[in-house]
Amino acid sequence: MKAFVFPGQGAQFVGMGKDLYENNPVARDMFEKANEILGFRITDLMFEGTDEDLRQTKVTQPAIFLHSVILAKTLENEIKPDMAAGHSLGEFSALVAAGALTFEDGLRLVSARAQAMQKACEMKPSTMAAVLALPDEKVEEICASVDGVVVCANYNCPGQLVISGEEPAIDAACEKALAAGAKRAMKLKVGGAFHSPCMEPARAELAEAIEKTPVHTPVCPVYQNVDALPHTDPAEIKANLVAQLTAPVRWTQTVQNMVADGATEFIEIGPGKVLQGLIGKIARGMETSGRQ
Repeated sequence: MKAFVFPGQGAQFVGMGKDLYENNPVARDMFEKANEILGFRITDLMFEGTDEDLRQTKVTQPAIFLHSVILAKTLENEIKPDMAAGHSLGEFSALVAAGALTFEDGLRLVSARAQAMQKACEMKPSTMAAVLALPDEKVEEICASVDGVVVCANYNCPGQLVISGEEPAIDAACEKALAAGAKRAMKLKVGGAFHSPCMEPARAELAEAIEKTPVHTPVCPVYQNVDALPHTDPAEIKANLVAQLTAPVRWTQTVQNMVADGATEFIEIGPGKVLQGLIGKIARGMETSGRQ
């Protein structure tokens, strides 16, 4: 069974999607439609912008989404997914590829999500940090022992966990993790504490937009970040999308569940190869490939 997986924030690069735009009329039309919907030429920033341009959350998230879903659209006649999942932002790409959201509605939600997250980031200094080579349970224990807001945010693969929260709490947790034997505990260059309680203002704002957006039954199960389980019920999909902003990304468990449910090949669709690397560590020997 083929599993489509879609990357999240951090996979962007200057020039992303340019080949698609120049060589595929369907892709070009979709990119131009996106420029109209967003009210600015995101294609200029994607194809010819700077790294700094692409690091702005309001640009990064729609850019990765567009690259992913437009690429998936161009592959429709070649391969179809039996199941799908996306890492954080990538979940919106997965839902569009599986037919649960239209391209236009998906883009509007991603843009609203990016702007809501940006606002939440500006309210209080917060950040994220990667902790390497400690068991998940130990990192959870460390987070619980620190004063202030700090939680496990991304269960990326065994031995690689991202924590998220207020800056002083992140600093304290990193110190404790290193003392406990972590190989590394390093802060990430991100705008704020994604997938933590610090995103509650964004969650509340996005909930309204999600509730107003039609969600259809997807053509294949979509494994969602919040519980790592397959979903096809539109009401469940909506509730999980709302919860996603403040809940952890359970990527390790998602891949394990997809394998248990019969996945034999994972195809990463969109910029970068991050998910292929993670899947190789979660399900050793599994066939993986990428389309960019």
